[in-house]
Amino acid sequence: MPFLKYGSYRIRYELDGPEDAPVYVLVNGLTQYAELWTAYRDALVARHFRVATFDLLGQGASDKPALFIRQDDHVAALHLLMEELGKGPIFLGGISFGGLIALRYAIEHSQRLAGLVPMSCFAELPPQLYLLGNALRTGLILGGTSYLQDLLLPMNVSDQWLQPVLETLDKVKRQGWLINDVYALQNLMESFLDFQPLTLQLPQIGVPTMILNGEFDFLTPRALHETLRIHIPDSSLIIIPRAYHAFTLEKPALTADLLARFAEDVLAGRWQGKKAVYVAPEEAGGEIMPFPAGYDHLRAIPVQGMMR
Repeated sequence: MPFLKYGSYRIRYELDGPEDAPVYVLVNGLTQYAELWTAYRDALVARHFRVATFDLLGQGASDKPALFIRQDDHVAALHLLMEELGKGPIFLGGISFGGLIALRYAIEHSQRLAGLVPMSCFAELPPQLYLLGNALRTGLILGGTSYLQDLLLPMNVSDQWLQPVLETLDKVKRQGWLINDVYALQNLMESFLDFQPLTLQLPQIGVPTMILNGEFDFLTPRALHETLRIHIPDSSLIIIPRAYHAFTLEKPALTADLLARFAEDVLAGRWQGKKAVYVAPEEAGGEIMPFPAGYDHLRAIPVQGMMR
């Protein structure tokens, strides 16, 4: 288990796949850890990519400082990992909090990347997300990691994912509360207390960007992804059908396939972002369809109107 050294802290990371292959770097969400990308590692290595995963400061096997870790520190740690990856093409993907860190890295270091995949992500904290974040932080402080998981699970995944595990939900949650530290998680959440919107900096992202958003994402709805689509020059938005905020957990085969296809298109010179909007297939390997022309992709009902 290799570690990076960042100041006095250690950051655990893993590299899998051939050394001369294009690399995918995957950044965890707030309460996640590197093992949750296992299905992605296997699928992407099989598609001839090298895969880098790691635990952010405060997660998994990385050090868990209780105080004074800023979002800037996560971006700097990600930059250290990039230095371990050689000079070949690097694709960067991140989910939720990890998507924000990926966005910030791409704003500062676009020249280092071949492509970017922000998932369930945001560049601003509108009132609903701000208040939800505060409520989740209060839940963590008053009820601990287990209570935070109780709040997040029904927001993040579908009934279809929850139903088979409902009787054994404590077992499903156990790894999360064994691996996460309450104070480190609180520290990660409190890095948003001085959050400044990234919207005006998004045009600095000069690489192909595939934005992924679940159809039923409650925490980061489509309007937040629309900000990314409008302001990142070479971008497109793909809506994942029947998916919630944590679609990377619920639909790994489909999402890994989309990641691989995006990178393959970029490397082959086929990618054309054009700020277009698409609907992903229901299953891996299916056709990615343009969003129906003339309909507003920000609405939950089929309202005709000008596309933004």
